[in-house]
Amino acid sequence: MDQATRRRTYFVLMGTCVVLIVLAWNVVRLWSTTAAVVMSVVAALLPPAAAVVANRGALDAFDRSGARTRDEVPRRDR
Repeated sequence: MDQATRRRTYFVLMGTCVVLIVLAWNVVRLWSTTAAVVMSVVAALLPPAAAVVANRGALDAFDRSGARTRDEVPRRDR
């Protein structure tokens, strides 16, 4: 998966998270508090999933490009 696709997927997931929270506590809670809580729980699970999607394959592309891996990068001593 290339970087543009990962970035787009991340923003879609995070946008969905914001929409779920806004709808849950401004619209849905008027009819069903339980549904609003369920929507909030789903919204709480989306940010970690978005982070996993955004970082999936990031190091693979770096390694294939011929650049140095993290183990090969020299550390600076302070």
